[in-house]
Amino acid sequence: MSTYLLCASPIQGHVAPMIAIARDLVGRGHDVTVLTGSRFRDAVLAAGADHRPLVGIADYDDRVMQELLPDRDRHHGIAKLEYDVQTMFVRPVPDQYRALEQAIAELGPSAILAEGAFAGIVPLLLDDPATRPPILGVGVIPLVQLSVDTAPAGFGLAPKPGAIGRLRNRVLNELVTKVVFRKTQALAQQIMRDLGRSGLDTFVFDSTRKCDRFLQLSPAEFEYPRGDLSPNVRFVGTVLPPAPADAALPSWWDELDGDRPVVHVTQGTIDNKDFDRLVRPTLDALAERDVLVVVATGGRPVEELGELPGNARAAEFLPYDLLLPKTDVFVTNAGFGGTQFALSHGVPIVAAGDTEDKPEVSMRVQWSGVGVNLRTGTPTAAAVAKAVDEVLADRTYGDRARAMAARIRNYDTFDLIEAELEASVIAASLRLETPVG
Repeated sequence: MSTYLLCASPIQGHVAPMIAIARDLVGRGHDVTVLTGSRFRDAVLAAGADHRPLVGIADYDDRVMQELLPDRDRHHGIAKLEYDVQTMFVRPVPDQYRALEQAIAELGPSAILAEGAFAGIVPLLLDDPATRPPILGVGVIPLVQLSVDTAPAGFGLAPKPGAIGRLRNRVLNELVTKVVFRKTQALAQQIMRDLGRSGLDTFVFDSTRKCDRFLQLSPAEFEYPRGDLSPNVRFVGTVLPPAPADAALPSWWDELDGDRPVVHVTQGTIDNKDFDRLVRPTLDALAERDVLVVVATGGRPVEELGELPGNARAAEFLPYDLLLPKTDVFVTNAGFGGTQFALSHGVPIVAAGDTEDKPEVSMRVQWSGVGVNLRTGTPTAAAVAKAVDEVLADRTYGDRARAMAARIRNYDTFDLIEAELEASVIAASLRLETPVG
């Protein structure tokens, strides 16, 4: 049995896969503690793990992002992404690191498993590996690493082959590191110096290269190929949330087994304050279509949707393990976890994301051929209708989504994660036992 410390930024999409990993490790007999936001305490304890809260500004509540990001609407495009990154992931680093240091001192973990956006781990990655526990990263969003073969994260651009593509990428990489994220890099450098390190020797988004292993939670086929991929990266498949016990089904559930195609639409649980972004356009787009539109409001009262068309049904939450096998098209704002959950069931996608990592997820949907990318988070009803019609009419999307589902099933994700953790613990113990000189 090993003692593992898992770390996650206090954001639902980042914490949920880490709790699923914690639950599995506990079931295998390991002693597991999860360091994350206070609001996730009950969920962590329910998984059988211990919970340690983050402190200070690191312990924010992602359900009230307008309080954390009061000036967000003043920024657009890449500038909005930089504002988000600085506020949610860089400025909390000192408080994350303070909580992490205390946890290490009190728990003495055999290894640390941190999701890739938990930047509080970076100061330790700058230290001599012999002075710290093994550190493994977990990719809960699309892989963020600079590469000559891909555009930098945030642009939502697909790979472009050949010399022209590599030139484009080099120019954009320079633009991002020297201009667009110059202030973010400078902020991260100053924080590292304040924490007693000499500073970052890489771009802030490339810190995943320093992990002893970086376990990307996706099939390799859903990620852009890179000839210069960091050698510490392992693709381990998808962590799927457990099926809810005795999930209550709405009275209209039997209608899902009718003759009409089922189109499911949701804005998730965070970006669902304004249903006019995606849900309402989808309802309007398909009101006259011979389909059944199923809405999950992500916890908001169904009444807040307004009047529903005759072919629409809605609930606050729906059991995805039961819903997705009955779904023909998934219309989503392209959260990474939800997109992969749909693909694990072979459901083709209409993606409409323009915040956080969602443009990158949306482009991967397009690039891999599993769906249509609307290239906006606020599509018109006409655009949604055209995309849904295309996915229903062209069997290629469904075929490629089902092929992706087959690849996901080929990964023994939890086995791979435990094996990597245990291997890191063994390697560290051998290092300690090897005499110097």
